[in-house]
Amino acid sequence: MKNKTIFLDRDGTINLNKNGYVHKIEDLEFIPQSLDGLKKLQGVGYSLIIITNQSGIGKGYYTERDYFNFRAEFHKRLMKEGVFLTAEYFCPHNPDDKCSCRKPETGMLEQAAYDFILDLNNCWMIGDKDSDILAGKKAGCKTIHVLTGESKKVYDADFTAKNLVEAADYILENDNK
Repeated sequence: MKNKTIFLDRDGTINLNKNGYVHKIEDLEFIPQSLDGLKKLQGVGYSLIIITNQSGIGKGYYTERDYFNFRAEFHKRLMKEGVFLTAEYFCPHNPDDKCSCRKPETGMLEQAAYDFILDLNNCWMIGDKDSDILAGKKAGCKTIHVLTGESKKVYDADFTAKNLVEAADYILENDNK
């Protein structure tokens, strides 16, 4: 059985990462063409799951309630545009906590695989940071580094895309190879 699941980082991949700790609804702004890429993937049957580090919670910059309020608005705006997420997993820990869920660790990916009975070798991880790519690689996913976030360095991803549309096109062309 072939999974059709895409894991996505959130801040810097789908929405602008305005201050490094996006949690205020007034700061929610989608990256140009990100919704087009998500619609393209969803339109051919891919499930979309967000995997996001939220260390601002662990550092005390904002609360879990702030995160959940932002997340509710984020999902509402996506649905208004016809994009439906299967799930969203987040790590609230400070990097110093050395948890197993914070990317580049694989805890969130493994939890999603367990929850949805996924073979991670058949999944994709898309993100804008090294930690996204490393988590995907360590979990066995195929990886795409998008150049939409603050990091413009090319990581050891399977493909580097300028945005989610280019990432979607690459997946659609290469997923059956």
